[in-house]
Amino acid sequence: MKALRKQLLVVLAFIGLITLLIGCSNNEEGNSDRLVIYSPNSEGLINATIPAFEEKYDIQVDLIQAGTGELFAKLESEKDSPVADIIFGGGYTQFSMHTDLFEEYVSSEDGSVIDAYQNSTGFYTPYTLDGSVLVANRDILGDIEINSYEDLLNPELQGKISSGDPSNSSSAFAQLTNMLLAKGGYESEEAWSYVEDLYTNVDGKISSSSSNVYRTVADGEMAVGLSYEDPVAKLIEDGANVEIIYPEEGVVFLAANAAIIKGANNQEYAEKFIDFIISQEIQNVLSTTTTNRPVREDVETNDVMKSFSEINALEEDMDFVSENRQEIVDRYNEIFVQIQSNE
Repeated sequence: MKALRKQLLVVLAFIGLITLLIGCSNNEEGNSDRLVIYSPNSEGLINATIPAFEEKYDIQVDLIQAGTGELFAKLESEKDSPVADIIFGGGYTQFSMHTDLFEEYVSSEDGSVIDAYQNSTGFYTPYTLDGSVLVANRDILGDIEINSYEDLLNPELQGKISSGDPSNSSSAFAQLTNMLLAKGGYESEEAWSYVEDLYTNVDGKISSSSSNVYRTVADGEMAVGLSYEDPVAKLIEDGANVEIIYPEEGVVFLAANAAIIKGANNQEYAEKFIDFIISQEIQNVLSTTTTNRPVREDVETNDVMKSFSEINALEEDMDFVSENRQEIVDRYNEIFVQIQSNE
């Protein structure tokens, strides 16, 4: 019995050694048939991209989903021995602060992307856009016309405007910088005067979350909200009685990005994935089957959205906003406290 047990242990050890050697060989040659992707994206966007990629290239994707901050922290902790090949999702600030985590790669498809959203850094690739818009409930508005930020100062709208808190909501902060840029610039006194007038009209109706902004409008509790395009378009698709308004003064579109992780185990497949998500094929899928705005102009646009060419699009100074975020938030807070104390 002891002899049989010893023989069995020898066989198991031998099998383990062979498996280890094969695994090491595959890693060294980069022959793994799996692509590991970290992503904070919604299920809709994931379902529109990853299964199609797996089918097209016969590559299995191992997907790890979590919040953007959590995933970037994970990438930082793993940088000496990376697990992921791709980070699929996240905004400019996260990517610009962690360029050392990425491999340089510019897709051959990049030239077909809208000029302002091409891969200018050499590291991360924009693949969808989301703009700051207004969501309006026509039943509540009645005859009140809203086509611009300026129209929100109508006294009849006092207490009927829903907004998030720019101090702790990324979409509300994006709205704040959008309106500042549209009204003269981030440091313009005229623009900040508009912010004060607007939030006086908001009359303290600050929502606890970005989703609450558009839901209160859809539910008829509020007439108009400072929101963003993707969820409002989804509401319309689902039959909600709301409309998207693109402020005439201009709309800032912010990009979601993807990048290849430095030291990725499968660089070849990672490059294929970057090419795939900005290809005309998949951009058409995103723009017609989801409410994500494409980064290419040579594709269709979801019926509930205006095409990019019809919108007065503004370009955010991303570096300035990133570097001065706290100062912008602090000035907003000072204005808000002052408004509240005057009531």
